[in-house]
Amino acid sequence: MGSVAANVAELDGSKFNITRSTNLRDVPLPGSPEELSHSHCTDHMVTVKWTAANGWETPEVKPYQNLSIPPTASVLHYATECFEGMKVYRGYDGKLRLFRPDCNGERLNSSSQRSSLPGFKYDEVKKLVAKLLQIDGPRWLPNPGSFLYIRPTVIGNGPHLGVQVPKEALLFIIAVPWPDFTKMKKDPEAEPRKGLRLYASSPDTIRAWPGGFGYAKLGANYGPSLQAHGKAQALGFDQILWLFGPDRQVTEAGASNFFIIWHNTEGKLELVTAPLENQLILPGVTRRSVLELVRERLSQNFVGKLAPLEAVERTLTIDDIEKASKEGRIVESFVSGTAYFITPVAMIQNENTDINTLGANGEPAGYAAQIKSWLEAIMFGKEEHDWAYTIENEEK
Repeated sequence: MGSVAANVAELDGSKFNITRSTNLRDVPLPGSPEELSHSHCTDHMVTVKWTAANGWETPEVKPYQNLSIPPTASVLHYATECFEGMKVYRGYDGKLRLFRPDCNGERLNSSSQRSSLPGFKYDEVKKLVAKLLQIDGPRWLPNPGSFLYIRPTVIGNGPHLGVQVPKEALLFIIAVPWPDFTKMKKDPEAEPRKGLRLYASSPDTIRAWPGGFGYAKLGANYGPSLQAHGKAQALGFDQILWLFGPDRQVTEAGASNFFIIWHNTEGKLELVTAPLENQLILPGVTRRSVLELVRERLSQNFVGKLAPLEAVERTLTIDDIEKASKEGRIVESFVSGTAYFITPVAMIQNENTDINTLGANGEPAGYAAQIKSWLEAIMFGKEEHDWAYTIENEEK
C-alpha cells in the first residue's frame, strides 16, 4: 500500500478542499481540432502536495490551471516523474465508471517509488479521480457510450537543486477529451486497413533492460523513445515494436502491449505475450484483463466459432514470429492498452522484411474483437462486473 513513514500524513481521498471554476471552458465537439489536440482539459483538476516532513496534505479540487514550479525543481533536472493513463466511461445506464482503478493506483504507487518519489495508499487514487469526475463528468461526459482520458501524475517539484531524493512532490490529476478513433470518419479514398503496421526497433535502440525501469510508467521511458517512434511514423507505420537482446525478443509496442495468437510448433493454439518477470515491459491493466478473460472464458470451450486456446506469458523473438508467418501458423495478433484499447496488427516490418500477422485468409480471426466486446460490456455497464468502479453522483 506504499511506504510512508508512520509519523506523517497518509494520502486520504475522503476529504477535499474544493474551489469551483467561475469561467467554464468550452466542451469540444467529437472529432474537432480541440479534441484531436489531446490538450483541451476539463474545467477542474486535482492536486495533492507532499513534503518529507509532513506527508500528504488535504487534496484540492481547483480550476484547471498551469502549474508553478521553480527552475530548480527535481522533475526538470532528474526526471523524478511518473504517470498513469486511465479512462472514465459513461455507461448506457447513465452511470460513470472507472475500469480497474486500483490496478492503476497500485502501478502509480510502484512507479512513484521507482522514480524516488513518495509512496501512498494506492486505493485512495480512485477516490481522487471520482471526486474530479463528480464535478466535471455531468458537463463533459453527457452521452452514454463515451469516455474521457484521465492522467494522474506525480512530480518532484521542490526547489532543491542537487542529486538527492525529492523533499517535495505534487500529485495532480487532469481529464482530457479523447478521440474515439473507431468511430471517426475514414477517408473514402484511402485503402482499407485491417490492422496496425508495426516497425521493429533496430538493434542499436533499446527501450528497457533487466534491472532498469521498463516496468514503471515513467516519463523517462518515453522521451528517449519518441525519436524512434517519429521515424516509424514518417515511414508510414503506426508504432514501434520494441525488441531486446541479441535474440531480438519481442517486448511491447510503443504505446501498447503486444499479443499473438498462433499454433505453436507442436500444433497447440496459444495466445502469447511477453512475460513480466524480467521487468522489460509495462504491466498493462488491459494486458492483465485480456489474459484473465481468456483464461476464464476461452481456455476450455468454444465461443461461437472461436476455438479454445491457452494464454501463455513467455519470451518470444521476432524470428519466432517470422517463422510462424511463413509456415501459416499465425491466427491473429493485436495490441492492448488504454489509448489503443484492443487493435489488430496487420504486419510487422523487421529489417526490410514484411511479416504478415493476419490469419491465413488475410483477416483477423475474431479473437481480438471478442475480447474487445467483453471489455466494453464491463466498461459501459452492459455487464455487472467487479472490475467496474461506479462513481456516485455528487451530493448537492
